Amino acid sequence: MTMKTWIAAALLALPSAATAQAPAIPAAIYTDPTPDKAHPAAMEVVHIPSGGVRINGVVYVAAGAGPHPTVVLCHGLPGLEKNLDLAQAMRRAGWTVITFNYRGSWGSPGNYRFAQNLEDADAVLAFARDPANAAKLRIDPKRLVIIGHSMGGWVSALTAAHDKALLGAAMISAGNMGLIGGLPRDQAVTVLGDNGMEALAGTTPEIMADEIIANKDRFDFVKAAPELMQTDLFVLTSDDGLAGMSDGLTKAITAGGGTKLKTLHVATDHSWSDARIRLESEILNWLATLKPAA
Repeated sequence: MTMKTWIAAALLALPSAATAQAPAIPAAIYTDPTPDKAHPAAMEVVHIPSGGVRINGVVYVAAGAGPHPTVVLCHGLPGLEKNLDLAQAMRRAGWTVITFNYRGSWGSPGNYRFAQNLEDADAVLAFARDPANAAKLRIDPKRLVIIGHSMGGWVSALTAAHDKALLGAAMISAGNMGLIGGLPRDQAVTVLGDNGMEALAGTTPEIMADEIIANKDRFDFVKAAPELMQTDLFVLTSDDGLAGMSDGLTKAITAGGGTKLKTLHVATDHSWSDARIRLESEILNWLATLKPAA
């Protein structure tokens, strides 16, 4: 049984709002930027200090002298869909994008733990704000956004809740690890074991289940709603059985008087497999609303 089936059955996820009309497709999705020979677009391999090791990352540097607004892009569990097409589209639109692998995932050293995923996101943001890194990679440290897919959406929400300097945050088909931690242990083990364990080091479904059960309140992003009231937050959901998790957060923010929330539901699967252009369009259009003059 798949993760989405287990969670939908166990948590009785509520339906999201009706799908909104598709937006106009931004030119950056189908048009390359004007080449800049002095400051060309580039890919830079980086090794980012976090927790005593250096995690693997790739920076998609936007063309132009910059400094460029920058997105930290967080993958899910284990991150089979890394949304690199979205990274390329954002770069064409003038955003530098930092992708990375959490400790213990996809070759980054260390053992995989959920709490460390949150620490790693903070470490990547600290890396982007370091003056030497910002200068080398043409990053504007005052214009940083965090975007995450699936479990990465959980990372984005909890990171934005305490990092008030972020320009904005987006959650794509997010899974709430705190709610999964509220499942009976055997169900949590089954859910977490259905996710490509070969990409993760130093963990088992049992270890992961025990961690989220022990931290179910701290890991529940709905409880972070009070800290997200004034965050420019874009919550995207899909027909994957997880929409009710994000709905819980958006309802709490709305009830609390949050004024900067944007939501969207699209009838597609968890990876947005048949809605990639739609996803890119929605994210680029939202980012454009966050991009103040340099």
